Amino acid sequence: MNIRLVVNLMGKALIFLGLAMLFPLLWAVYDQGPDKMAFLYSIIITLISGIIMILAVPQRGEIRYREGFAIVTVGWLLVSLYGCLPYLLSGVCTNFPDAFFESMSGFTTTGASIFADAEALPRGILFWRSLTQWLGGMGIIVFLVALLSHLGVGANRIFRAEIPGLKVKFLPRISETAQVLWLIYLVMSVLEAAILCFLGMPLFDSLCHTFGTMATGGFNIKNASIGYYDQVSIHWVITIFMFLAGANFALYFLALYRRSLKVFWKNEEFRFYLVVVVSAIVLVVLNNISHFNGIEETIRASAFQVVSIITTTGYTNTDFSMWPYMSQAVLLIILFIGGCSGSTSGSIKAGRILILLKQAVLEIKKLVHPRAVFSLKIGGKQVPADTISNVTQFFFLYIAIVAVSCVVMTAFGFDLMTAFNYVAASITNLGLAGDFSVIPDAGKLYLNFLMLLGRLEIYTVFVMFSPSFWK
Repeated sequence: MNIRLVVNLMGKALIFLGLAMLFPLLWAVYDQGPDKMAFLYSIIITLISGIIMILAVPQRGEIRYREGFAIVTVGWLLVSLYGCLPYLLSGVCTNFPDAFFESMSGFTTTGASIFADAEALPRGILFWRSLTQWLGGMGIIVFLVALLSHLGVGANRIFRAEIPGLKVKFLPRISETAQVLWLIYLVMSVLEAAILCFLGMPLFDSLCHTFGTMATGGFNIKNASIGYYDQVSIHWVITIFMFLAGANFALYFLALYRRSLKVFWKNEEFRFYLVVVVSAIVLVVLNNISHFNGIEETIRASAFQVVSIITTTGYTNTDFSMWPYMSQAVLLIILFIGGCSGSTSGSIKAGRILILLKQAVLEIKKLVHPRAVFSLKIGGKQVPADTISNVTQFFFLYIAIVAVSCVVMTAFGFDLMTAFNYVAASITNLGLAGDFSVIPDAGKLYLNFLMLLGRLEIYTVFVMFSPSFWK
């Protein structure tokens, strides 16, 4: 492996991270908050570290698949490590495991937090928490690919390692693809923030909630989450943008390029995602009719929570733990489905679930017609056998990791249901599982590992543990 190349690119990632810290510094200076010096020191440390890595280790050689996996995995760890500096230097976190947990949770768009009272935090820290999840939503390394056009074919290997679910190639150069994805992401974010401001939400709140919505991250700046705002239109706007963030971002480019919204309906994964969302909303509404005052409130609360859970955003506008058991069961099921491939959502992804369901139907048909030849098709195209095998193995590995992790968390003294809640919230990048501050430091570090597995979809991280990878 070309370690020098990996170190050089990590230096560039740190420079980008240091510059990003300027934005929360502005809020801290504006408020004259106690965190302004923490951000200043964090920026200096991060930028100097990046510059040293670039100057001391010049970039040489070609990015192969091994370097691609290493750049993505090590890059996310390094960015999360330096991202915890503001928490430590400002004193809002008193130890490293807490700060690293908060930082990793942000960059992986998990949204799990050790802070029980978010409203007590300085606005600079609140903005940094929200910004980290927005940066991690589309991918920090993907942003690096968008900036560094000289990476050549190596950019494709980095891109595939960080966004393994994005299969649509719509531009000849992968750096151009990354630029378009980030541009779409930025435009949609600006649009949502502008709408929220127009509806009367303060600018700071609008930006933070936009970051959480588009990244499907869910960090709260209010203890009551979105339930803090009693304006109905705000709930519906956030619901719509959460749903949009759960779709494949490549479809937005194709819709603009072809000037037709039919692109979405022709995409079988999006149709499946839409059907699951609508079906879940209908079931929850019917089950919750007696729980709310009026049909509009029932539909609004149900739609908001269904979309928030399936996209793994984690925002809430009501206490759904008080809902009937059937509604809670529906939310649990759609949590493990997730949004579309190529979206900012976490979990297994709707495309993989669709393949598994179709394969199950084919297996039943083969039992009825043993001599017939069937092929699995998605969008009218035959799915290769190796793709089906990969999806099956991914699903098994995902469930196995959840099972083993539940045992690990029970070793820290939690009951099975609590352990499952923490594990599911971490590996699906949902983050909504109660108080994470009560977890021992070792348990937090383990959940950090699950967050990274969920964000990079397991294989990118696991390949680093293979002995043959380092030979």
